[in-house]
Amino acid sequence: MIELIIAFVSAIIGIAIGYLIVKKINDAKYEIFVEQAKAKARAIEHEAELTLKDAKNSILNAELEAKKKYEDKIHKIQRDYNHKFDELSKKEQKLQIQEEKNKENEEKLTHTKRQIQDLYLDAEKVKAQYESKLHNLLNILECSAGLTQNEAREIILKKVEETSRSQIAHIVRKYEEEAKNEAKRRANYILAQATSRFAGEFAAERLINVINIKSDELKGRIIGKEGRNVKTLEMVLGVDIIIDDTPGAIIVSCFNLYRRAIATKVIELLVQDGRIQPARIEEVYDKVCQEFDNAILEEGQTIVMDLGLSKVHPEIVKLIGKLKYRASYGQNALAHSLEVAHLAGIIAAECGGDENLARRAGILHDIGKALTHDYEGSHVDLGGELCKRYQEHPAVINAIYAHHGHEEATSIEAAAVCAADTLSAARPGARREVLEAFLKRVTELEDIAKSKEGIKNAYAINAGREIRVIANARLINDDESVLLAKEIANEIQEKMQYPGEIKVNVIRELRSIEYAR
Repeated sequence: MIELIIAFVSAIIGIAIGYLIVKKINDAKYEIFVEQAKAKARAIEHEAELTLKDAKNSILNAELEAKKKYEDKIHKIQRDYNHKFDELSKKEQKLQIQEEKNKENEEKLTHTKRQIQDLYLDAEKVKAQYESKLHNLLNILECSAGLTQNEAREIILKKVEETSRSQIAHIVRKYEEEAKNEAKRRANYILAQATSRFAGEFAAERLINVINIKSDELKGRIIGKEGRNVKTLEMVLGVDIIIDDTPGAIIVSCFNLYRRAIATKVIELLVQDGRIQPARIEEVYDKVCQEFDNAILEEGQTIVMDLGLSKVHPEIVKLIGKLKYRASYGQNALAHSLEVAHLAGIIAAECGGDENLARRAGILHDIGKALTHDYEGSHVDLGGELCKRYQEHPAVINAIYAHHGHEEATSIEAAAVCAADTLSAARPGARREVLEAFLKRVTELEDIAKSKEGIKNAYAINAGREIRVIANARLINDDESVLLAKEIANEIQEKMQYPGEIKVNVIRELRSIEYAR
């Protein structure tokens, strides 16, 4: 019995102890669960704080970006406004200048009218005096010679007629001589202008470049889908690209040597690279233009150093290098200028002049030819104004004007340049007159288009049968481009002589560029 009681008590004690142990374990687990829950809660709270912070940063960035876009838009609008305002101001200034000229012309016209009236009154007085003297003379003759008034009048009129015929003949002869001299001077001036313009030794060498390609498959890639690539090439480069059945060859045609050289280089690079598309074409074109600018500057610097010249303005140095891409009657302008420089130096040295100054005048005597593609006027006037602007030696400026007879040579150096120019240009085989009329016509064609307001550039292509005009889209809208094409076509009809017809193609394109960063 006692054993049972002890066993029972032991069991109860064991159960109690087990209960306490289980409770202790459960309490420990509960505390651990609570701690884990609290940790998760803290983690969720921390994540929420980070998310809120990111949201605030995103809102702030969005506000900053919106503010930046707003400011950029305001700046762009302000720039456009300033540009338009400047254009309007320039137009207003032009109108004011024109109005002032009109007032001056009106004043001159009024002054001329007054002078004419005064001359008319003086003529009336002289006429009255003449009639009075004639009447007195008739009376004297009638009284002294016993002649009737009609007989005396006939004698006097006959004498006056004989005297007048002699005076008239003298005046006519004088003005005939003046007219002949003026016509001769004007003819010489026109011939001088013609000789400074474009011509080539052979038509093929003068007007086209042939680009060799490895495979005729490249022709299709150059043409592009629906002719997109070749149209972009012709518009950007300003040349005529001929792709025909000739195997392994593409022809680039243009009367402008510089433009044609750039086009040839661009197409060669595109063919080598293989990526031919409008964006790539413009990228390569910009790169080649920069390379050509650097190349002509280096060419000019080399020539200046070889000739031993000092203190030549960088702009003149660049134009000397650009003469490499100009020709006159088939003679390369740079080669001709170098020949003239060396000959002039030798002649001046033999005559006791300054050899270095003569070489300087010789290399610069045709410098205006590097500008005739971009500016109106003869190469003599353009070259003279350029050298005056950069304060060249007076003998150099005199040589520029004297080598075409615009001035008399006032120094040994200028006279040496004139003689050297004649020697270089007149020697057998130096020049050939080929396609001169055609080249003058296409140049005049481009000048007519460029003279219009709002034109960025103009290219004569298709052997002068088409003029491609690039208009400024900000200044000319679609309707105005139609009127512009009609105006250019009408002016071409009025001012030019040409076979067949000329297509006037006005292109208006607006590009907006922005960078994603």
